[in-house]
Amino acid sequence: MQAVKNRNSSINSIVESVFDKDAANFWLQKFNPLWSFNQALGKIINKDQTAVDTVSLTIQTNKKFKLGEAGQHHPVIVTVNGRCFERTYSLTQLDVDHVLLTVKRVDQGIVSNWLIEKAQLGDVIEFGQPYGDMLLPQPSSPLLLLAAGSGITPMYSLIKAALKSNVSTPIQLMYWMKHEADAAFKAELEMLAEKHANLKVQLFHTQSEHPDSRLNESYLNQVSNLENTTVYACGPSGFVSTAEQVFKSAQSFKSEAFSLSHLASDDVGFINVTLTKSHKTVAIPKGQSILVGLEQQNIQPTHGCRMGICNKCACNKAQGSTKNLVNGATNTEPGHLLKICVNSAQSDLTIDL
Repeated sequence: MQAVKNRNSSINSIVESVFDKDAANFWLQKFNPLWSFNQALGKIINKDQTAVDTVSLTIQTNKKFKLGEAGQHHPVIVTVNGRCFERTYSLTQLDVDHVLLTVKRVDQGIVSNWLIEKAQLGDVIEFGQPYGDMLLPQPSSPLLLLAAGSGITPMYSLIKAALKSNVSTPIQLMYWMKHEADAAFKAELEMLAEKHANLKVQLFHTQSEHPDSRLNESYLNQVSNLENTTVYACGPSGFVSTAEQVFKSAQSFKSEAFSLSHLASDDVGFINVTLTKSHKTVAIPKGQSILVGLEQQNIQPTHGCRMGICNKCACNKAQGSTKNLVNGATNTEPGHLLKICVNSAQSDLTIDL
């Protein structure tokens, strides 16, 4: 049996060495846009407006697509004006061949604006491998889901998966948005809460006529048994940082920030960053992410989500001090794994890039 496996592996290696995958994909997609030798592809077959500045795309996937677990994210790769852009989104499974991609408009967001305004039925997009550890807890425990804005998308996926698997432990969703019209999945979430006694859904509008307060310690009064509860938070970094402080006594806390809020900072001036593999030293602004600073110097490090989740931009920090732009934590230790998309340089820095 091992001999057969070795022979098949050798044959595959020979085929791949002489077979141009890009050429194969080009000709395969002349017959069917979803056919591919090695790409996970999806075709948009339906497009719905689910909230203000939010659309949900129903996507038919090909056989190369492997859906992650509920709560995980997928790199989504689209071509806009001849250039490929990668962004990260949470998907919801509809059936074995279809997923739901929900997109909220981001100011000056190239990909979100294209998906909302320009994407048409029949357009094909590419997916990367899923990642993220904000999964249904095992073993089951009470689950508190905190969402702000488009942070609802992984929470929606988690709720659907939990109810589908007949999880009977309490699930509480607290969802903040500016106005009622901004609430994605509102009708379905309320319907699910009526149908399932273990699901509680609370929606908060921070800019309505009678606004609800933003997340703060007063909301602790609406949560019971926190010390035995798993808490997940997803939203802007300021929201996530506040959630971590408010719910610090939870049994477990995990979070994902999809955008960086500006932390109060007096950081000014420039920092020298030495790139050991590139043999370069460049000066970047002190208060912004290292990734953005390097890009402004026409250096293009490998990156993916730009949220500190996928680890594609992570590299070793040989020397220097950095600040996490999500929670404000500083690190001065050498030999530290550094996510350059969510950290700024606080001193002259040496990193292995």
